[in-house]
Amino acid sequence: MYSANLKTRIKDSYDAIADTYAAQFTTANDPIRLDYLNRLVSLLQLNGGEEAAVLELGCGAGIPATEFLLKKDKPVFRVTGNDISTSQLNFARSNLAKYEKRLTLVEGDMLSLSFPKESLDAVTGFYSIIHLPREEQTQLMQNVTTWLKPGGLFLGNFSTEDAATLENEKWLGHEKGWMFWSGWGEEKSVKMVEDAGLNIEVKELRRAEGDAEFVWVLAKKGER
Repeated sequence: MYSANLKTRIKDSYDAIADTYAAQFTTANDPIRLDYLNRLVSLLQLNGGEEAAVLELGCGAGIPATEFLLKKDKPVFRVTGNDISTSQLNFARSNLAKYEKRLTLVEGDMLSLSFPKESLDAVTGFYSIIHLPREEQTQLMQNVTTWLKPGGLFLGNFSTEDAATLENEKWLGHEKGWMFWSGWGEEKSVKMVEDAGLNIEVKELRRAEGDAEFVWVLAKKGER
């Protein structure tokens, strides 16, 4: 059972620990994320479009993922970066100021987002969807499929633990770092993506140094 103020608590925690989080995770050297982003870009290049509209769920401070995409010129990316944390988006606004004409930052719960049907070329979610209660993860993936164009791509990672609630009272050693995660586990997470109407292109278990193991999924919406 989740508290009524779950999302507020997550936002407040990320706002409070923004400096600590940025020091530990905001780095251009993130080989796992960049590996998958390179695969995503390669597939989009095969689609042949000159521009690509991408939604990043939980963009944080914008480094490395958002910046990586905005630096590309084939295709030229227009990115909507969403995050629940005001402080994280302030970092992103500063870090990505040179790309402001192709970047839209949207604050709020990712489950409340709304986009026109079949308007996005890709949706990404790195270490972010896992902050939703797992029933909401299922709903979100259905939304993602609706937003993607035929042939559009989803790239994200999910918890390998089958757990309705995972909490840490002082995440990253911060007094105000209470945090929540949830997950269906490896097999059910992959099935969730498939049941939403996406075809799995890549499914891999990867563990960053000193981090938990995640299942990484690159999936494609069917062509008409």
